Amino acid sequence: MADSHCSQSKEQHAGQDRFATRLIHFGNEICQHTGASSVPIMQATTFHHEDIYHPPKHDYSRSGNPTREALEQYIAVLEGGTRGFAFASGMAAISASFMLFSAGDHVIVTEDVYGGTYRLLTSILSRFQLEVTFVDMTDLEQVKAALRPNTKGVYIETPSNPTLKVTDIRAVAAWARDNGLISLLDNTFMTPYHQRPLELGVDIVIHSATKFLGGHSDVLAGLVVTKDDELGAQVKMLQNGLGTVLGVQDCWLLMRGMKTLEARMSHSEVSAKRLANWLQAREDIVKVYYPGLEDHPGRDIQESQSLGYGAVVSFDVGSGERAKQVLNRVRLPLVAVSLGAVESILSYPAMMSHAAMPASVRQERGITDGLLRFSVGLEHIEDLLADLDQALQG
Repeated sequence: MADSHCSQSKEQHAGQDRFATRLIHFGNEICQHTGASSVPIMQATTFHHEDIYHPPKHDYSRSGNPTREALEQYIAVLEGGTRGFAFASGMAAISASFMLFSAGDHVIVTEDVYGGTYRLLTSILSRFQLEVTFVDMTDLEQVKAALRPNTKGVYIETPSNPTLKVTDIRAVAAWARDNGLISLLDNTFMTPYHQRPLELGVDIVIHSATKFLGGHSDVLAGLVVTKDDELGAQVKMLQNGLGTVLGVQDCWLLMRGMKTLEARMSHSEVSAKRLANWLQAREDIVKVYYPGLEDHPGRDIQESQSLGYGAVVSFDVGSGERAKQVLNRVRLPLVAVSLGAVESILSYPAMMSHAAMPASVRQERGITDGLLRFSVGLEHIEDLLADLDQALQG
């Protein structure tokens, strides 16, 4: 509920509608007090107590704000969870989620995880005695072999960043549940439009909402959704205690961006498939990573647990020198950190998203100096291909 004036009058119907409809009619889209077609921005830090014996629902915006609560319930509806939480960034959401564990606990993590997550685990949380084992989660036997007496959780990223390996969500989540572990999954690349991990047995879903959910390169945000109320209460305590909450202006921007998620994702995916096939047909490309390619080893699993392949394509041009040449010659995509925007973004993992990962570790995970990551936006695909072609030929 946004507040008593903007109640969820449509909540009982939300679960019956298809995803595209839920994106627009999520329960808080109309203010019941004013009829406004947009969630009001409650730009307030504190709230008056009319009756000291009966305090209001919200008392301080770090603990809860009507605008932020509307966003949090929005993502919970889309992911099919019990509670949602909005954080100041994707890394803030990931960091808070790892705070569910204690010193001496052990967590099994996807080996080619996002560089920021790798840095958090190896440079920060390691100082607090959180133990981590990185494994290739495409191989369930490796996941099982990493189990220790002090293992408390499994952290999944699928498709992984940037090599787009696909983990069998059902299998890992079921194994985690059988062993009393918390399963967490970074769903940034797929979004709930393509993939809903909670329905596959995962306990906690995390998003860098800066990416596809926001979709316009204008808001930094992170989201967490929990499967049950018990975990929700723990995440709420961490969110309030850490204070890494999303500001109300950014909450509003994120909700506005999310309304067009399906339209953007479906368009970008069509173009991403075209790009992946075009790259694979070229003799000057060493390797192409995209779950929608027929020869992708995880394609069958991807199709069994997701409704699509996403809008990110990674490809190896053969060397760091050539990769930098392409980056300096392209005209249309932004050469930048991040992904998931209306504009295409071409990134260089070795110097951007995974710069915090030692070179030897990057090489072990297939993140070579020649690897580029292309997040396909809404431009005409033929223009993007023509631009990339001239950059590759230069």
